[in-house]
Amino acid sequence: MYIFEFVNNTNKKIIFEMKNLGLKDLSIEQLENAASMLKAIAHPMRIAILGFLEDGNKLSVNDIRELLKIEQSSTSHHLGILKDKGVLASKREGKKTLYFLKNRKLNDVVKCVNMCAE
Repeated sequence: MYIFEFVNNTNKKIIFEMKNLGLKDLSIEQLENAASMLKAIAHPMRIAILGFLEDGNKLSVNDIRELLKIEQSSTSHHLGILKDKGVLASKREGKKTLYFLKNRKLNDVVKCVNMCAE
């Protein structure tokens, strides 16, 4: 078990307890994939999108556009990047395409970001 402690920018102490991360057991390809996904997430709008999609939520481009209050083309651009990097998946339901987190474990990333931002 690993325990991480740090103080965020509001001087709030945050403690993470994590079971063996196993990073040393990952192949170079797996590490590169993880880094690529993290790079894709590292944008304020994309972090917000992940927040909207946590806990199994499925939303359309228009739903996300309304929540973010940005143009549809920008929303599609951000969704495309997240989908291309394996962060999101989508499925058609009638005339709409719904987006959702491809891997439920990404909920933990969203929660971590939320805690770090407090």
